[in-house]
Amino acid sequence: MAKIILFNKPFDVLTQFRPDGDRATLAQFIQDPSLRVAGRLDRDSEGLLLLTDDGVLNARITQPRQKQFKTYRVQVDGIPTEAALQALREGVLLNDGMTLPAQAAQIDPPEIWPRTPPVRYRAKLPTSWLEIRICEGRNRQVRRMTAAVGLPTLRLVRVQIGDYQLGDLPPGAWRLAVP
Repeated sequence: MAKIILFNKPFDVLTQFRPDGDRATLAQFIQDPSLRVAGRLDRDSEGLLLLTDDGVLNARITQPRQKQFKTYRVQVDGIPTEAALQALREGVLLNDGMTLPAQAAQIDPPEIWPRTPPVRYRAKLPTSWLEIRICEGRNRQVRRMTAAVGLPTLRLVRVQIGDYQLGDLPPGAWRLAVP
C-alpha cells in the first residue's frame, strides 16, 4: 500500500531532502528515504506538500495533463479590482505563455498561523487575500499571475492538492493521509 504524507511546509524551507548549505530542508522534518516530493513549493511559499513512495501517484499529482487542482490562499499588495480577478479567471499572459484559466476570488483574511518573519507591513498600502485554484504547475506561477494583474504576492499558502487538504496541520508537522 502506498504511503502518502501530508506536510505543512514552513516558510524558508527548501522542498528537497539533500543539504544545501545552512538552509533548512525537508530532512529536518521527515526522515524517510522512501519518500519523494509530489510537486514543489518555493522556499518562500508555505503550506501543503505531499510526499509519497508511489511513483504513479506522484506522476498523477505533478503531470499537468492530469489536471489536479491546487488551491492557494494568497496575500497580495493592494485591493483587487473585478478586472484583475477576471483576468486571472481567463488566463494571464506570462513570459512562458498564456496560463490556463484559474478560479480566483477575493476572500476574508484566513485564520492561519503567523509567519516568521512576518510579512512586511506598509500603512499606506492595504493588503488583501485571494483564493486561487490552478491545475498547472509552472515555476512560481501564482506569484507571476498576481504580479501580472498588478497585485504582487506577499504571502502564499497552499491549502489543497486534489482531494488532499492541509486542514489544521501546524507548520513543520506531518501526518499520514487517510486513503
